[in-house]
Amino acid sequence: MTRRTIGIDGFNLAMPRGTGVATYGYGLARTVAKLGHQTLGLFGIDVGSKPGTRELLFFDRIGKNRAPENRKQHKRRMRREWFRSLLPAQGVDVPITGAVETQAFADRLPAFDRLVSSAGLFDIADKRLRRSGQFLTLRIPNPPDIMHWTYPIPVRLEGARNIYTLHDLVPLKLPYTTLDNKQAYHRLIELCVTQGDHICTVSEASRADILTLFPQLSPDKVTNSYQTAPIPEALLARDPAEDARVVADMFGLEHRGYFLFFGALDPKKNLARIIEAYLTAQSETPLVIVGARHWGTEQEARIFGGGKGISLYGEAQAKGLVQLDYLPREMLLRLARGAKAVLFPSLYEGFGLPALEAIRLGTPVISSTISSLPEVVGEAGLLVDPYDAGAIAGAMRAIDREPALAARLSAAAGPQAAKFSDEAYQARLSAMYDKVLSA
Repeated sequence: MTRRTIGIDGFNLAMPRGTGVATYGYGLARTVAKLGHQTLGLFGIDVGSKPGTRELLFFDRIGKNRAPENRKQHKRRMRREWFRSLLPAQGVDVPITGAVETQAFADRLPAFDRLVSSAGLFDIADKRLRRSGQFLTLRIPNPPDIMHWTYPIPVRLEGARNIYTLHDLVPLKLPYTTLDNKQAYHRLIELCVTQGDHICTVSEASRADILTLFPQLSPDKVTNSYQTAPIPEALLARDPAEDARVVADMFGLEHRGYFLFFGALDPKKNLARIIEAYLTAQSETPLVIVGARHWGTEQEARIFGGGKGISLYGEAQAKGLVQLDYLPREMLLRLARGAKAVLFPSLYEGFGLPALEAIRLGTPVISSTISSLPEVVGEAGLLVDPYDAGAIAGAMRAIDREPALAARLSAAAGPQAAKFSDEAYQARLSAMYDKVLSA
C-alpha cells in the first residue's frame, strides 16, 4: 500500500461542544492513521503571524467561542472577512513540538501528523458562497493527496483531490426542521457534487437521496463508506459494574433502570413525541434526556419547567423526566451503557450515530423505520413509526415489561455492531481513496 497524506477539516472538531460530525471527524482521522496514511488537520483558527507562537495560540483558541465584540469591532471584522473572500485563502503550518501539554484534548482532537490553519477560513468561505455562489480556494504549502471534508464546506483545497462528505440532505428533505437558508444550501450541495472530485456519504439511504435530488451526479462518484462509532477501547474493556457505580453515585440512576435520549435537540430528533410517548406509557422508569436546548424545542422546554419530577438543577419537572445539559463524552457513554434502552426514533437521519454507539455498548435501541436507521439498528432494536407516539410508547412498554426481549436485543448488538467495525470501515475508506486517486 502506498502511504498517502489525507487532509481532514477541523470545522466541527474546533467547536466548543462536541457534535455528531465532530465524532465522525475524530473517527475518520483515527481510521486513516490506522491505514498507515499521514493525517493533516485543517482548521480555521487565527494562530497569528509568528511561527514560534502558533502552536501556543492554536491550543489556546481551539474550542473557544469568539471573544465578545463591540459594534465597531464587529463591523471591522465583517469588512475584513468580506474583502478576504474575494481572493484565495492562505494556510500556514502550526508546529507540533510537544511544548504544549495536549492530553486534555485526547478524547476530542485526533493526533494529526501535521496541523494547518487559515484564520476565519470557514466564515470567509461562507461569505464567498453568499456573495458569488462560488467555493473559496485555499492554498497551503505541500497540499495532501486527498482533502477529505467532513461536512459540505464551500472550500476547495488547491493541489489535492477534494472529497466532500454529505451525511444527509435533511435541509432539502425536511426543510421545515432546519434554519438553513435553503437556496444557499442547495447551491452549496450543487457545488460539492459538480466541483468535488468525489462524494462520500454514510448510508445507502443518504446515497439514494443524493442521487435522486442531484441526478446530474454519476453513481460512480458517490461512495457509501458507512462509519464507525469511536468508543475508547478502555471503556469497552472496563467492567460495566464500574460504570454503573459512577452513574448511580452521580445521578442516582440504577443500572438498566432508565431510558435515555441523547443528541442535539432539534426538530428532527422528535423529542416532543418521545416525551408524549413516555407520559403515555406511564412508565415507572425515568427518562433521561441529555442535550442542550435548541431551536424548535420550546414546547419541550415548557414540559421541563413545570410539574413534579427529578431535577439535577433544583427545577421542578414533569414526573420521571431527568434533563441534563451537555456532558463530557466519557460520562455520556457511561450513561448509554447502563440504560434500559436508548431512544432514537428520529424523523430523519443520514446515519444515526447515537444508535450505533448504544449498540456497540450492548444497549437496546428504540428507533425509526425511516431513512438510514433500519440499516444501522438492524435486529438490535425495535423500529417504530416515528410519527406515531403510541407506537413509541408501545416499544417502551415492551422493553419495560419483557426482560427476555431486552436480552434478545442486547444479544443482537454484537453481530450488528460488527457490520460497522473499524476493519470494515478501513476497507471501505481505502477502496474509496484508491478509486479517487486513480481516476
